[in-house]
Amino acid sequence: SNLKHLFMCLLAISIYFSAIVHLIPVSTAKNGVSSKSRKRIMPDPVTEPPVTDPVYEALLYCNIPSVAERSMEGHAPHHFKLVSVHVFIRHGDRYPLYVIPKTKRPEIDCTLVANRKPYHPKLEAFISHMSKGSGASFESPLNSLPLYPNHPLCEMGELTQTGVVQHLQNGQLLRDIYLKKHKLLPNDWSADQLYLETTGKSRTLQSGLALLYGFLPDFDWKKIYFRHQPSALFCSGSCYCPVRNQYLEKEQRRQYLLRLKNSQLEKTYGEMAKIVDVPTKQLRAANPIDSMLCHLCHNVSFPCTRNGCVDMEHFKVIKTHQIEDERERREKKLYLGYSLLGAHPILNQTIGRMQRATEGRKEELFALYSAHDVTLSPVLSALGLSEARFPRFAARLIFELWQDREKPNEHSVRILYNGVDVTFHTSFCQDHHKRSPKPMCPFENLVRFVKRDMFVALGGSSTNYYDACHREGF
Repeated sequence: SNLKHLFMCLLAISIYFSAIVHLIPVSTAKNGVSSKSRKRIMPDPVTEPPVTDPVYEALLYCNIPSVAERSMEGHAPHHFKLVSVHVFIRHGDRYPLYVIPKTKRPEIDCTLVANRKPYHPKLEAFISHMSKGSGASFESPLNSLPLYPNHPLCEMGELTQTGVVQHLQNGQLLRDIYLKKHKLLPNDWSADQLYLETTGKSRTLQSGLALLYGFLPDFDWKKIYFRHQPSALFCSGSCYCPVRNQYLEKEQRRQYLLRLKNSQLEKTYGEMAKIVDVPTKQLRAANPIDSMLCHLCHNVSFPCTRNGCVDMEHFKVIKTHQIEDERERREKKLYLGYSLLGAHPILNQTIGRMQRATEGRKEELFALYSAHDVTLSPVLSALGLSEARFPRFAARLIFELWQDREKPNEHSVRILYNGVDVTFHTSFCQDHHKRSPKPMCPFENLVRFVKRDMFVALGGSSTNYYDACHREGF
């Protein structure tokens, strides 16, 4: 009951925090010139704990649906016209992918019940609409996946009701901004104006459908076609990249060495292994943080055995190490190398779509990629958003393409992460506002970044993806 009380207190605090938008103006005075105040993502000394608090971070990661959030999507001077939108999401809340050995699995119901918390006014209609979609034609093997979660005891990795509600909320928010306010799609939109792609997991397909239902309620099933993406990096036909894999191996080695140095972490794993009566190695391999986060997000007490209980102190040590690992990952830059090569194919595809839209083509005006933390994280890193938090459940990263009505040949881009405008934190646009009065980032900055500067950032002399992937002597 202490755990429950602590959780409810933290939940109350986190709901209070999420109601306060995490944005404070920051004035940076470089060379004595003060730039205009810029919104920034992190950290906010007014509302955030002064030291990184592992439980606070974990609750942000849970992203428990509460108050409707304020967001910066669709904000632009009135003479700008929205041309296309590209949305990358992480799937919503899911059941763990791992179990803590020799303990009872957390009991969470993965059927959708309209009047159960977390609630969403569209949930009942969503369930009804999904039950009519069994004839939908999606690219194989997606057509064999269930369209919504439906097990009384969740299966491993299955989307939960929380996960569905998170994305119904995302979809509704984007509908209010992009369709009602900006009229991105006509009322009689056609199938080729959407581009939908997902990995082959039920949780990503279902998250994509929930967002789409919030965005286009009661859509015509005949107009919906999801493409299957076999790679979590969404690299399509450009996945072979030996140098990217070398960066990843070095990054994994860095993680391993950091773990070895953390004696408190070792001690904690040892204690937990004793409680569940398995070797420490086996407990670590079971990735207990994944299961513990599920207990925390769903307010289920941590497991006990006759040897004792896994508790909040164990959780804090493991979560704190995770946060330290992210911090060191940013400093060491190996992950950045992996990210630049890992995110290049999907960014290249995205600017291809945007370029066609600048030419006045009307296809694929709204693109949705339903993906994983391991998809969004490299994209954030490659864009230079090193301060951005690790992708929470139902995280969204959005690229908006705008046209200046007064100069129709000029196009601009905005990047938003979980509703916060991070355009001027990206490496391709962070200095733009010092040189230009324009309120947005020129589209050509993004194009130049993807076509050239991503390779420059890797060092070496490569000027294209193939050469950068096959560079000798890395």
